Amino acid sequence: MAPLFVHLLQKPDDQALQLLQGDLSVDVRLSFGPQIPEATEILVAGRPSRAQISAGTNLRALIIPFAGVPGSTRAMIGEFPHIQVHNLHHNAAPTAELAIALLLTAAKFLLPCDAALRRQDWRPRYDPPPAVTLDGKTALILGFGQIGERVGRTCHALGMDILAIRRDPGRVRTFDYPAGIHGPQALADLLPHAAALIITLPATPETENLLGPGELSRLPRGSVLVNVGRGAIVDQAGLYQALTSGPLLAAGLDVWYNYPPDEASRVHTPPADYPFQELENVVLSPHRAGASSETEELRMQHLARLLRAAVSGEIIPNQVDLQAGY
Repeated sequence: MAPLFVHLLQKPDDQALQLLQGDLSVDVRLSFGPQIPEATEILVAGRPSRAQISAGTNLRALIIPFAGVPGSTRAMIGEFPHIQVHNLHHNAAPTAELAIALLLTAAKFLLPCDAALRRQDWRPRYDPPPAVTLDGKTALILGFGQIGERVGRTCHALGMDILAIRRDPGRVRTFDYPAGIHGPQALADLLPHAAALIITLPATPETENLLGPGELSRLPRGSVLVNVGRGAIVDQAGLYQALTSGPLLAAGLDVWYNYPPDEASRVHTPPADYPFQELENVVLSPHRAGASSETEELRMQHLARLLRAAVSGEIIPNQVDLQAGY
């Protein structure tokens, strides 16, 4: 069997590289760095340049080492129709776990209670905030891929009924709990049922501002919104209004509208144009859902799985539909 030549733009640290090599066949030849060898068949990179893509004359696949496709990569890779694009979904479990953590923290108003008791203030025990019970209510999950399916499983275990929106509802993998899967056209009809609205969608032109003021106003009063997808999916003005004077009881947000443009800005960049940080009914998280102490180990395990398929002549998993953007 001929060896498979794989190039990683960024060399993993020694421990991660050892894990990757231990999971691979001897028929995989790895190389690293900004210079792409001509023999490269698979490139592992999130934001390769046009010159780097062009350098690999044998290149047939690009593996983006995270979920989603950066806009610049999506625009450029269309010029190379012979190159398939694949994602890694190593962050599905930690992202789903944080979505559930945000849901429960927001629904139970844990942060204001925690802050009060740290001040030795017991009043939330006797005049409690309006925590909501999730058991017996409906969770609507926008985006029913690997993250959304995991979120649904946990919400079902909490006693919730599960509804989900998926671009192609007919292509859902088998899962082990009851759920109603619908296409995007059903969104307006499903929103009034959503005691919890959980967003796990990628950012694409079709999902940008998917939830504007009109859509948010259709949510039932006392509902909770969680976003671990992308900030641009929810109109920020509409979200702020829904939290201050609309139907939303609370929200847990891991994705935002403004990000630090450089390292110096990391200590003073507001995450939005509206003061969400002043609202007690919002849990703020700095876009860290996919992060864990096992992130690189999981990334290497998932990368090895794709490369083993490639070297065996099998279909490489997680191919991206560039038209859809994921």
